[in-house]
Amino acid sequence: MRLLHTMLRVTDLEKSITFYTDVLGMTLLSRKDYPEGCFTLAFLGYGPASENTVLELTHNWNTSSYTLGDAYGHIAIGVDDVYAACDRIREAGGVIVREPGPMKHGTTVLAFVEDPDGYKIELLSDEK
Repeated sequence: MRLLHTMLRVTDLEKSITFYTDVLGMTLLSRKDYPEGCFTLAFLGYGPASENTVLELTHNWNTSSYTLGDAYGHIAIGVDDVYAACDRIREAGGVIVREPGPMKHGTTVLAFVEDPDGYKIELLSDEK
């Protein structure tokens, strides 16, 4: 078994695809409209879905907003250098909502960025 994907519902698919590709450096792997169901699915990731866990963005055409709820935590992405990643994300127009630094009560360096719908993405230094 392996984890295949995580799905997020988004309100503006183009804006979300731009964020995940231009700001976080993912690749758009596939995109398909389902006119009968009035939704579009877009899959993004850092490599092919056959070899990597990917992100599924679902855009329901007739929905203009979602309540994120308090059960959602975050998606974590490994980066070589959290500080440098935050600089690149800021330069690309991303919003850092927790500046890079050691986690509370620990030494792991992390930061958080927010996507266009308010979903939190944690950036963690890859373990060497």
